[in-house]
Amino acid sequence: MQALVVIDVQNDFCPGGALAVAGGDDIVQGINALMNDFDSVILTQDWHPAGHSSFASSHTGKAPLELIDMPYGPQVLWPDHCIQGSLGAKFHMELHQDRADMIIRKGYNPAINSYSAFFENDHETPTGLEGYLRTRGITGVTMVGLALDFCVNYSAVDAAKLGFDVTVRQDLCRAIDMGGSLAAAVEGMTAAGVTLG
Repeated sequence: MQALVVIDVQNDFCPGGALAVAGGDDIVQGINALMNDFDSVILTQDWHPAGHSSFASSHTGKAPLELIDMPYGPQVLWPDHCIQGSLGAKFHMELHQDRADMIIRKGYNPAINSYSAFFENDHETPTGLEGYLRTRGITGVTMVGLALDFCVNYSAVDAAKLGFDVTVRQDLCRAIDMGGSLAAAVEGMTAAGVTLG
C-alpha cells in the first residue's frame, strides 16, 4: 500500500502569501493529477497559534530568517504565517482536498515548531501520522509540496528513519533555498535513503 503525503500546500507558502515560496502554486495541478495513483492521500497543514515562538515578531529585536536557540535546538525565525483559521493557513483553493483521507495539522504547540509531518522539532513528540500509516498497512510514501528544503525534507528523513520506503518528487516541490538549505536538504535526504524522483 502506497500513500501520497502532500506537505503544506497553503496560501501563505504560495505567491502573495506571508512566507511565499517561488513557484509554490505551479505544483498544484500536478499534485492533483497524482492523487488517484495512491491508496491513501494525506495532507499536512501548518497550523500556528498567533504569537507562535517560531515567529520573529515574538522575539524583541529579532528579524525574520534570523536563527535563535530554542530548548529543542536551533530555530529559524519566520514571518507570522499559517495562523489558525486565517486565509493564509487555508489550502490553496485549487488543491483537491476532498481526495484526502486525513489532514495532519502541525505547529499548533506555541512553544515548539514542527516541520516534519511525523514529529515536532524536538524529534520526539509524534503527530500521529506514523500510527495511521501502519494501521492502514502502508509501507511506502511519496512526498510532494512545500517547502522542499524544510518541511518536505524533515518529513522525508523522518519517514525513512521510521522504515518507510520514501520517494520525494522534486518536480512537485518548491524550495525556499536559504543559505544553501536546498543543497543540504538533498544531501541529507539522500544519506537517509530517500529516493529523489
